[in-house]
Parts: sequence; C-alpha cells; structure tokens
Amino acid sequence: MKRITLYILIAILFSSCENMLDEVPKDFVSRANFYQNEIDAQGALNGAYDATGPDFYGITHYLMIELHGDYLNGRGSQAPISIMDQVLNQQNIGRCETNWLTLYRAVNRANAVLDNVVDMVDITDEAKSRILAEAHFLRAMAYFELVRGWGPVPIKTKESTDLSELESPRMPESEVYKLIVDDLLVAERDLSEDVGAETGRAGKWAAKMLLSHVYLTLGQWAEAAEKADDVIKSGMYEMVRVTEPNDFYKIFAAETSSEDIMSIHHSETSTSTIPTYLHRGSAYPYNNSSTGYFAWLPDMNSFIGDSWDTNDLRKQFNFYYEYQDADGNWVSLPSTVPVLMRKFINNADGLSIYSVPIYRYTEAFLFYAEASCQAEGGPSALALERLNMVKRRAYGYDPTVASPVDYPSGMSKDEFVDTVLQERAYEFMVERRRWYDLKRTGKVKEAFAAVGKNILDERMLFPIPEDEINNNPAINQEDQNPGY
Repeated sequence: MKRITLYILIAILFSSCENMLDEVPKDFVSRANFYQNEIDAQGALNGAYDATGPDFYGITHYLMIELHGDYLNGRGSQAPISIMDQVLNQQNIGRCETNWLTLYRAVNRANAVLDNVVDMVDITDEAKSRILAEAHFLRAMAYFELVRGWGPVPIKTKESTDLSELESPRMPESEVYKLIVDDLLVAERDLSEDVGAETGRAGKWAAKMLLSHVYLTLGQWAEAAEKADDVIKSGMYEMVRVTEPNDFYKIFAAETSSEDIMSIHHSETSTSTIPTYLHRGSAYPYNNSSTGYFAWLPDMNSFIGDSWDTNDLRKQFNFYYEYQDADGNWVSLPSTVPVLMRKFINNADGLSIYSVPIYRYTEAFLFYAEASCQAEGGPSALALERLNMVKRRAYGYDPTVASPVDYPSGMSKDEFVDTVLQERAYEFMVERRRWYDLKRTGKVKEAFAAVGKNILDERMLFPIPEDEINNNPAINQEDQNPGY
C-alpha cells in the first residue's frame, strides 16, 4: 500500500511540475545556465588551460616523451620506457592510457568553450574572439601531441557529454594535421599580440611558433620558416644573455624572462613536479625536498658525453656530479648514478623552477635555420647567422656579434640540418624535444645505433588504450598500433 501511494505522489509531482522542468534552473550550475557572460566564458577557458596539467599534460606524459629520447635511461618503474628493443610493459602501457585520457580531456574542454561561447551575447566581440582563439590554440596543441604520439586518432570537434558520443574512428594523420593547422590559423589571426607577463596564456606569437613546429613536422619548409621569421622580427623578445652556467636559471627559475613566449608557470606554493623526478631527495642545492626519484638518468655514451664541448655553458648548466648533504658537505653522487641533470630544480634559496617552457624565443632561430635550409636546398647566410646566434649565447658571447665558436660556412644541406638538430639537442635538453625531433627527421634508428641501442618499429607509436577499443564502437583490436 505504501509503495502504491508513493508512486501516486511521484506521478502528481511530475504532473504539477511539468512546466517548471522546462525552465532554466537557478539553484545549480549546468550548461544551460553557466555560459552567461564574459566571466563565465573566461572560467571555462581557464578550465581548458588547467587540462594541460602542472607540467605540460602532467609528469606522466612528460616522462614518457623524454624517456623515448636517445640520451636518457629510465630508472625504477620508468626503466622499461627507455629499453626500446622491447614493447612497453603493462605498467607503462597504463601510463600511455593516462596520457591519452589527459589529452582528450584537454580536447573536450577546448571543445566545450568553442561550442558554448560562440553564441553568447553578454560578452564583447573582442573578448569572445580572443577566448575562442585561445580554445582553438589549446585544441591544436593537444592534437599535435596526440597525432605525433599515436598516429591516426579520433577527431572530436564537439564537446562530449555522455557515453553515446564515444563513437569516433581513427582518422588519417593528414586529417588530424588539417584540423591542427585550421585551428592555429584562427588562433594566429585573433590572439593578442602582447600578453605581457601572462605568458601562461597563448598569444599570437605562441600560435606562430606552434604553426612553425607543425609545418616543420609536415615538411612544409617555406611556411615553417615564414612563421619563425615573423616571431624573430616581432621585436617582442630577446635572448637571455649568459656569462656563466647559472645564468641560464634566468630562463627557468624566473617568473618571466625576455625569451618566454609561452610556458607553464609555478610559484612557491604551486611547484613543478619535474624536479622530483630529476634529483635525489634532499640533494641541495638542486632539490630541497626529502623526496626524489631521479627517474631520468643521462646516458653519457650519447652526445652528452665526451663529444660535447665542456666550454659550452649549457653542458655545465645541465649536469651535476655532487651535492650538499644536511651538514653542508659536498658529496659525490654514487657510482651507480654518477651524474644527474639540474636544469629544473627545487631550491629553498629562490632558484626553484617557475617556468616550464612550451615555446621560447631561442627555438624560433633554430626553426628558421632548419626550415629555410630545407626550403632553399642549402643554408643561406641568414640561416647560418641565426644558428650561430644560438651557439654564441651558449658560450657566453654576445649573440649578435661574430665569435670564435661560430659554425663555418660551406656546409651542405644535410650537414647543416644535422648541425641544427644537434644544436637543438644541446639547447632543449629535458624540454620534450629530442624524441619527436628524431622521429620527424627520420633519424631515430641512426641516433639509437650511435649509442649502442636497438629500437623496435613498434615503439614508434604508443598503444591505443584498451578502454578506448572496448568502449568506442568505431575502434576494434584491428585498429591497435602494431605490437600491442
């Protein structure tokens, strides 16, 4: 009897409230009532930025990309990542799944902004244009990571709100890159030219840098050179000058620097997780924390060994061989781990990392040098000069004045491109560049052979997550990348 009465009451309630259910609810936030004004739109955009994680899609993604490089060895549970003649073990397959989910979360949040802000009326045209442009940039950046990591991937251009929207096939890389370029052209057109100290936000020059990077990956050399040249000639940035190794901390341990185009910023209360994975615990002055996993171990048989000139201040900056213990005594690192990397640190004396670069000005010079050489069939005087500017700074010289360490003229196209690639390896150590540089230039196996390592073809792409195969009706096991 009680159950029948309950059913009657529910029926009466739904009947009497039928019109109420058609109204926009006022007592909770939903999609129907969230996107009302510029503050709401900016809040949604901030959520899209937040999806990039504390250290560029999180430490799991950062580690996976870096440990695929030829100059590092993993430690502990990360060790199998850098054993490239074996497919990934189950734990690291799980890490790849985490990265996939993180990147698609970023895509979905960008899509949410694009879907909902476009029709808003209580917002200025200028603000709407900027917010949509930033969302286009964020979607492009996430898809650039996805297509380079997994190859063909599902393309999602609308916000997914329930399980019925999971169906989406893997699309050819050409289609993914088309979306990326289209997004970035919108971003380039509508983003702010000057973001000031807000270099955690995308601006026009960040869009041009990402476009240059994408064009370089696609082999569209003239377009890549043009975008990099735009950044160099913008007058917005300047290389940080150095005269000693620690001067490079002006780039990474400063809240802003003159070459910061876009980066993920941290503070004393919101610290980067990268130092934990580079250092031993309490390895002062490099890691002030009691925890440390030192998961990235330099392979001294690679280019970072004897072949790298010790007069290059970047070599002195990037490595350390001893640290201070609790009593202030300098202690050599153990023979099992004789050298560690110190670019990113956690230091109580004010040198903690503030900026994890996404793009910095120095890279525009190397983008231009490589792309223009490829486009013109050999290095021009300008391409050589811009390559030399990066090297001069590395040795403590004025980048704008000829120096004793300048690369000579007369290099062939291939020699010059190889030299740029090597300079990129020196300049962007542990900045997520080496693995994809080797992939896009077709030099993976050559680089690994040079350090006595073999690599399976299957390791060129990450595995598609099993959950994606099981839950996405448009993908099955036959769509899995080889080897998994």
